[in-house]
Amino acid sequence: MTASMTSTYLFEPTPPWTTVNPKPFLPFRTHCDSEELPTLPSPRNELFNDTYVVSTHLVPGGCPRLTPDIPLPVIPKFSTNAAERKRDIQQLLTEITERQARFVKGELGGERSEKPLWNCVNRYVKRVQDGRKGLTLFFAHANGFPKEIWETTLRYLLSSPTASLIDEVWSWEAVQHGDTALINESNLSGIFDWRDNARDIAHFLLYYLPEDTSSKVLPTHLRLLPEALSESRKTKGFSSRSLVAVGHSFGGCSSILAAVNFPALFSSIILVDPIAIDDRGYSPHLLGLMLGALSRREHWPSREEALRLFKTSLFFGAWHPDTLQLYVTYGLCEDPQGGVKLKMSALHETLVFADRIGAHEAWELLEKVDERIELRWIIPGKPKDKGFMGEQATRQRVWRRPANSSNVVIHSAGHLIAQESPEELAREISAFLEKKYGPRSRAYL
Repeated sequence: MTASMTSTYLFEPTPPWTTVNPKPFLPFRTHCDSEELPTLPSPRNELFNDTYVVSTHLVPGGCPRLTPDIPLPVIPKFSTNAAERKRDIQQLLTEITERQARFVKGELGGERSEKPLWNCVNRYVKRVQDGRKGLTLFFAHANGFPKEIWETTLRYLLSSPTASLIDEVWSWEAVQHGDTALINESNLSGIFDWRDNARDIAHFLLYYLPEDTSSKVLPTHLRLLPEALSESRKTKGFSSRSLVAVGHSFGGCSSILAAVNFPALFSSIILVDPIAIDDRGYSPHLLGLMLGALSRREHWPSREEALRLFKTSLFFGAWHPDTLQLYVTYGLCEDPQGGVKLKMSALHETLVFADRIGAHEAWELLEKVDERIELRWIIPGKPKDKGFMGEQATRQRVWRRPANSSNVVIHSAGHLIAQESPEELAREISAFLEKKYGPRSRAYL
């Protein structure tokens, strides 16, 4: 099949590689037992713009988990001695990576966790529906960011002419991120497997995404769909939706894994520099991310002070100012001890980076994604940041599945495209949707 878009990077074959023997999805029950339904930390039900309304909802995560329920690693007490602090963090990092290695080898032991976990999702729905089968977009974030991190991109996208094609948008939040982290805090394990995020996404799309797009207000806790409908979706997909996934980094890998296991759910996938890598160990780049996460500051006297300091940081200073404000508004929460803190702890961000399975399986399984599902890669082009693991790895990655696939480079951004260049990202998403689904496309709905 031929892609609807042209490519920046021309085809490059994949060099020889060794399989990691990917496993099929572990079947899940519709939910783990939960004594009570949680409340939303930050409920929303408000106008997003003149055309769309945003609301926040909860769905159960898939059960059981792939990982056992084990205690969180112990964070060393803060030391003002820089050398001691560096040593303590390095020791903790070694403990985390060794634990992950034992899990991969099947040496960790323990039963799969059945503690109930939840996922928050934001819904952006058109206030007036025209009855036509339009597009549903599904956004999956990178590690370390709340579901609202997409909202700068969405403001550009949903105020553009392309919005006429889009009925509804769902923005996903993984179990240890944002508001979801606050809800799940007492039930999160000390180890994480990316495939569980993919399973949670599939679980939502199969069992909880409403059958029809409607401007009607939905309950905070989305209702479990009839079993016959969910079973039908596994092979026939949606009868009244065309689903386009947009996955960044960790969220891109999760989208790939979900699509490999349930291809009927997806019409196309926009992959924003996913960390799908053919690297069996911990690369210096990945270790650097883990060390950076463990060293991250987690508490500030106020949101205003946090924003002021972020603006002076090389990391945050490269962000679009509107996206940085979203991070301060939705990525932080009040600390009972005073001031504000990160909703997602530095430790849980590190535990996500530590996974050694999801990124490798996503890389290998890319070639198995159904060729009917068009892939559009959006990748970074900054001189010193041309994709995770470098430009050559990126050039090979975007052609892991050559058929019905294309790519484009955003030269103004590094890996954090959604944070640094949300307007350009929205423009590229819009161009793809117009070309594939617009009035002049062969797939016009």
